[in-house]
Amino acid sequence: MTQGDKSSYTDKQKRQARHIEKSELEHGRSHEAAERIAWATVNKQDGGGKKSGSGRKSPGSGKH
Repeated sequence: MTQGDKSSYTDKQKRQARHIEKSELEHGRSHEAAERIAWATVNKQDGGGKKSGSGRKSPGSGKH
């Protein structure tokens, strides 16, 4: 997946990012900064894209 490709995100994650971006713009951030903050927030909350093939590990696959 190339940087900036949002195809692996769910519709819910995309809606969340748009809402966060709108809020950041209302607080005076530039469009680029608002978009960066929005996607960073979605990634932090959900761990990135969740559609199959997005490169996420299955739950419980961490080291013990």
